[in-house]
Amino acid sequence: MSLMKSLGASAVVNIPAAAGTTTTQLHYGKHSFRFLSSSQHFPKLSTTTTSIIRRTTTPVRTAVAAANSSDTVEKETEGKKEYHFVVANAKFMLDEEEHFQEQLFERVRLFKERNIEQDFWLVIEPKFLDKFPNITKRLKRPAVALVSTNGTWIKFMKLRLDRVLLESFEAESVEEALACNPANIEFEKPSNWVAPYPKYEYGWWESFLPPVAQTQQV
Repeated sequence: MSLMKSLGASAVVNIPAAAGTTTTQLHYGKHSFRFLSSSQHFPKLSTTTTSIIRRTTTPVRTAVAAANSSDTVEKETEGKKEYHFVVANAKFMLDEEEHFQEQLFERVRLFKERNIEQDFWLVIEPKFLDKFPNITKRLKRPAVALVSTNGTWIKFMKLRLDRVLLESFEAESVEEALACNPANIEFEKPSNWVAPYPKYEYGWWESFLPPVAQTQQV
């Protein structure tokens, strides 16, 4: 009734109608308005509430399922690590590319200053190349790969060295990733060296070989 008064209604009259239905007549000045108050005209609150709950919970369940599935993927790949590499023939990597040695020694110096563990190695005739037939058919042998767990830096080295091939792979351990085949590395000394800086000394790369390979060299 307070609502009716606020609307300026002068009288409210309930008129009996069919079974289960009540007609309410609202008089406002000279006008009258009829309202049917029946269960068929008003949806049940419980039905509306249920539909809202269903629509709300469905995305939540989907999100939970998605999170669980991603956890499963992580568990399946747990223990494997991704390694990135650039590779070319040994003559280019170790004897011809003029700035390669400086790049590696500078990175070692940076790691020592910041107390960072070395995460890159040179691998002569790496075994993982067997997984990449499209690369091996383009390589002169013996081949040398620069391998690292830092993909961003390897991409930088690809741009820096240019004439190298870039790829990545997964391995269970660093020993598996850096495994190599025996190879002989020999370079002919140039008869006429005209550059203003000295030629690379043979074997400068040995300190960048994996620990196992360094032992074999000794």
